[in-house]
Amino acid sequence: MGSSEESVQQSDSAPRDAEAHTAASGASPEPSRAVFLSYASQDAEAARKICDALRVAGIEVWFDQSELRGGDAWDHSIRKQIKNCVLFIPVISRHTHDRDEGYFRLEWKLAVDRCHLMAADKAFLLPVVVDNTRDDDERVPERFREVQWTRLPGGDTSPTFVERVRRLLVPGGGTPLMASAPTTVTVPPTLRAPTGRTLAGSHWRAALVAIAVVALVTLGYAALPLMRPKPAMQATTANSIAVLPLANESGDASQQYFSDGLSEDLITALSQLPGLKVIGRTSSFQFRNSKEDSRGIGAKLGVAHLLEGSVRKSGETIRVSAELIDTADGTMQWSERYDRPYKDLFALQDEITRTVAGSLRSKLLPGERAAAQSERPPSGSLEAYNALLQGRFYDFRNTETDERKAIEFFTQAIQLDPSYALAWSALSRAWIDLANQFLGREPAQEAYAKARAAADRALALSPDLAAAHVARGYLLRSADLDWRGAEAEYRRAMALAANDGEAKFNLGNQLATFGELEPAIDLTRQALSTEPLRAGWYGYLAVYLSGLNRLDEAERTIHRAIELQPAAATHHYVLTIIEVLRGHAQAALEAAQQEVSGSWQDEALALARQIGGDRSAADAALRALIETDGGAATYQIAQVYALRNDAKATFEWLDRAWSNRDAGIALLLFDPFILRFKDDPRFAAFCRKVGLPVPGESTGS
Repeated sequence: MGSSEESVQQSDSAPRDAEAHTAASGASPEPSRAVFLSYASQDAEAARKICDALRVAGIEVWFDQSELRGGDAWDHSIRKQIKNCVLFIPVISRHTHDRDEGYFRLEWKLAVDRCHLMAADKAFLLPVVVDNTRDDDERVPERFREVQWTRLPGGDTSPTFVERVRRLLVPGGGTPLMASAPTTVTVPPTLRAPTGRTLAGSHWRAALVAIAVVALVTLGYAALPLMRPKPAMQATTANSIAVLPLANESGDASQQYFSDGLSEDLITALSQLPGLKVIGRTSSFQFRNSKEDSRGIGAKLGVAHLLEGSVRKSGETIRVSAELIDTADGTMQWSERYDRPYKDLFALQDEITRTVAGSLRSKLLPGERAAAQSERPPSGSLEAYNALLQGRFYDFRNTETDERKAIEFFTQAIQLDPSYALAWSALSRAWIDLANQFLGREPAQEAYAKARAAADRALALSPDLAAAHVARGYLLRSADLDWRGAEAEYRRAMALAANDGEAKFNLGNQLATFGELEPAIDLTRQALSTEPLRAGWYGYLAVYLSGLNRLDEAERTIHRAIELQPAAATHHYVLTIIEVLRGHAQAALEAAQQEVSGSWQDEALALARQIGGDRSAADAALRALIETDGGAATYQIAQVYALRNDAKATFEWLDRAWSNRDAGIALLLFDPFILRFKDDPRFAAFCRKVGLPVPGESTGS
């Protein structure tokens, strides 16, 4: 900081001098409502953009590179500002990751120390990432990783972020306290409203703040909802449990997959108790290392019981401690510790599951027994089982690198035990995910071929394995566009595992393809009742709601997905579509700019540009999409032409999408852009060609 180290965070000179005067006179200073911006010197330009955007909105920011210098007074001032600020915004980047030392690290420590004195639900930390740094960066304080990160690439600050900061500065929900004198700064491009358009909605209110803050303060405009809603409380079911991720106490971070795998096995085993609601892995694992008490977690997941504990693996011995907690009052209902040889892992899992299930059964489910484990390799190979667990660990991360790593481990599992049907199923789905999300036409077809072989093998080995039928359905839907075949596989999976959230979600997804949005929404919400923190499923739910023009619901839903998984692909793409449907050009562009870079961002930008006033920019965005992604994004290009009201080009690109077997065709019957041509004879002809029902036409069944 100072002239040669990290930038010093300081308010404008008038507030700072007033503070000094107050301290000198011995008077009690008025509580500050300022934001403290902490960053490494290499990120000074990005931090300055954030500071300028906040100050334009009249928010006091402790930030200045020139007014303070090193020494005791400097250090004292920094400590005092962190102690008194209302929000602490750490700017995170590859630079903060690479720096072993830096004054910003002391600032981060001081902020974390202050958190320990605060109520658990108090909003104080607001991390901002200015590049593609992962939100599990191990060099960032754990306390920072427990809250949502906002991504502002290069420091480009959206009105939604400015509005969120303003809301968080509101004491008790009243009018935000402003800086005594807003600094005059050039309005950043991301905050400028487009000319010639009516401003409406929450995004435009935030933009108006940036353009006319003095007038708005005079008018006293209404506070807006936070862009990050608090997790919704779920209705608690008496016969219900969540297995929290068992803590890895092995002293070796590489063993995390092992404790996670044991947790997943317990989830699977308990899920086979009829009448017991068991929360899925994605949702329960959100509370890893959570400081929230059992009652709070139970309320958010809607469960009456929690199973928690720890795993320690040392050499060839493992110790597992487990506790059953009543979420109503936080009391322990049962606890046990097990020390067993690692080679007896499966017997140990059986013992824990049997004991926990017995405790629950005696209280809630008399006469029920847990079914046999379906997770284990038929050979009993611990090495194959470990490979499956490691594959799942990477599979949930949803990046191309991690997906390929997952494929490596699933492949290793089947090499160790070729009869491992569950591993074959997982391998099939991983190849499909890789093809759908990250590959172009030819590589995608190769991936689909590998997925087909894996799904066929899984079903040959275990015809009654629900996961195998889900994998086959996913393949038929994605690679073959065999809609009815996929539906039959998903229904078979549900018949085999009635409470399986994956089966419910996928069946809902297929019904949406047939234009049956209401049952699709119902099934997706049922799936979310077992996985209330599954970000991707909220994304699909938002798309279905958009198809019914329930845009406010859709926006709330996609923001829930963003809250849960801020860096995931497609979430801001969906938000872009919502804003395009509203006709909010600037908000759509801002959403598109926040999408993960790559083909999804290209598609989002092309859509957003079509509704702005700059036709040359709209044409250029479409040309760029065709040049960059024309081979893989044929359906999305048809969407852009539909938005441009170019029917001829729309149907030409739809035909290309069918020739490419573009999985995007699954959106056709609830796509608000394409459906503007639903009365065109070419639309009905296209539906018949691709095997989808024609809206309003009887199927004869």
